[in-house]
Amino acid sequence: MIPTMQVADSAVAPTSLKTKHRVAPMGEWAFFEGEFVPLSEAKVSIAAHAFNYGTGCFGGIRAYWNDQAQQLYVFRAKRHFQRFLESCRMLNIKLPQNETDMIGITLELLRRDKYRQDAYVRPLAYKATEDITPRLHDLDDEFAMFTRPQGNYIKLEVRAGTSSWRRVDDNSIPARGKITGAYINSSFARTEAYWNGHDEALVLTQEGHISEGSAENFFLIRHDKLITPSIHDNILEGITRATVMELARDELGLEVIERSIDRSEVYVADEAFFTGTGAQVAAIVAIDHRPLGEGTIGPLTKQIQDLYFRVVRGQHARYLHWLTPVYPK
Repeated sequence: MIPTMQVADSAVAPTSLKTKHRVAPMGEWAFFEGEFVPLSEAKVSIAAHAFNYGTGCFGGIRAYWNDQAQQLYVFRAKRHFQRFLESCRMLNIKLPQNETDMIGITLELLRRDKYRQDAYVRPLAYKATEDITPRLHDLDDEFAMFTRPQGNYIKLEVRAGTSSWRRVDDNSIPARGKITGAYINSSFARTEAYWNGHDEALVLTQEGHISEGSAENFFLIRHDKLITPSIHDNILEGITRATVMELARDELGLEVIERSIDRSEVYVADEAFFTGTGAQVAAIVAIDHRPLGEGTIGPLTKQIQDLYFRVVRGQHARYLHWLTPVYPK
């Protein structure tokens, strides 16, 4: 008879400490290595250059469901893929697809998953060679894309905290490109904010000016003027940012100013908000535990937020040219 082996508690402790965190649902299909495949089959090797060094870039695109029109609209697809290809150029990534091809792949993925709700599209370009030498030349480039259902990425009213982590400089890792490895900077800032009891981070430049949120552009309203950091403050050249600036000028008649913003200026702002494909237009109701205004969404921010959601859902005829319908009529 073989005796039963006794295993000490310490021997099994590491396995018992593993935690399986819940993740959001994904679409069933992906575009990977030149073809449409089930998402479960779109796998990248752990030896891939991008996995080891973050040598890739990505985009984030939303599609909004309009129940009345029974249509899904992709918002500003052409501009998103233009910026995506600009990020590729920074990383010496050369792809066979152009922006028109990428829009077609986007529409096909969304149709395959038959979305009748808001969705998110994530294109990726990356260095696929299995190699451990940090470089950007003489490596194979690949393109992939997946989708997921997407509601609010962050709450539409948030409390922000100034991060101790500074935004990476353009001469280190350009923030104007959505470079995958650079987003560890965002991850440090956002987790610090969460651990400090805030919803989001406000990140400063090396000089101490406001740059942006962890992964969102920043606006403040003071004396009925809309003010946002300039592109020289190490920000992403946000498409939602540009959209909001245009809508504020043309629809609401606001003066829009791009300039550096001191940290203390946000404490005396009348209103403030974040923008981004994920964040949309999210009011900031407090910064560093100091309430802004009445500590709720301000009147101008509410106007901008409402206008933005009308535009992205195809409820404003003047801006239908920004929308690409998914389903043929």
